[in-house]
Amino acid sequence: MRRMFPPVSLIGVPTDIGAGHRGARMGPDALRIAGLAEALIARGVEVADLGNLTGPTNPWQPPTAGYRHLDEVVAWNRTLMHAVGAELDAGRLPIVLGGDHCLGIGSITAVAHHCRRTGKRLRILWLDAHADFNTHEITPSGNLHGMPVACLCGLGPEALVRLGGDAPTIRPEHIRQIGIRSVDPGEKRLVKDHGLDIYDMRDSDEVGMQRAMEEALEDIDANTHLHVSFDVDFLDPSIAPGVGTTVPGGPNYREAQLVMEMIADTGHLGSLDIVELNPALDQHNITAELAVDLVESLFGKSTLMRD
Repeated sequence: MRRMFPPVSLIGVPTDIGAGHRGARMGPDALRIAGLAEALIARGVEVADLGNLTGPTNPWQPPTAGYRHLDEVVAWNRTLMHAVGAELDAGRLPIVLGGDHCLGIGSITAVAHHCRRTGKRLRILWLDAHADFNTHEITPSGNLHGMPVACLCGLGPEALVRLGGDAPTIRPEHIRQIGIRSVDPGEKRLVKDHGLDIYDMRDSDEVGMQRAMEEALEDIDANTHLHVSFDVDFLDPSIAPGVGTTVPGGPNYREAQLVMEMIADTGHLGSLDIVELNPALDQHNITAELAVDLVESLFGKSTLMRD
């Protein structure tokens, strides 16, 4: 029997405003070309493609006071926050088509506010090669796509930390990070001091991806809103070359499928980001096609019928 999912809303956010490479702004269209909507519809999911949000262009300037393009990042994230919040209020499951990972600030701020209003527990799975817990004091680049988790946890510029009014937007115990294998030197201390729950690739190597995911998904129940923030650089670059910040040693195809299938098994996926897909660096759109394949698994695709 096929699991029922709420209706889905696709929200394109075509910007690379927080990134260090041009091209992620083409990610939403690459996912559409790879057949994301059609794949979900084939699984019996009702899909509405809301098109692309609009926002400021990328001025491609150096950092100011430790941040690149702060005003533009705030503008994009505020627009996204309102768009995601509206779909959640309508009882729909928003899928954010990025765009770079700074967009996690707007998306998760909306989800966190929704959980407060509805009394839901929040669990975030951050699938990424990077911890994204930099601040302006320790960042090597000033790129805000390396800071969204820190901003959500209350460390960052006021305009992003208080994007939704409250600060911090989330607490470290709300988030589980999977696939991490690149953490900047100053970031390592911050991650430790704030007690982030990180399952890096050493964890996966030592105990296996299944055990790491069992721990990350522990205690999820019917009152849990599960948000998945899927940075495509989570995947090993040998299978997903179309990202700006490749890091060798990531999950292979089968490990990535297991991650998605175990998330689907919870039955509590409530919202999703797909970010950092960069078609300018891809090969014949294979990374976008792989991302669509994995999202199908998030929505219940499996080899056999399982209870």
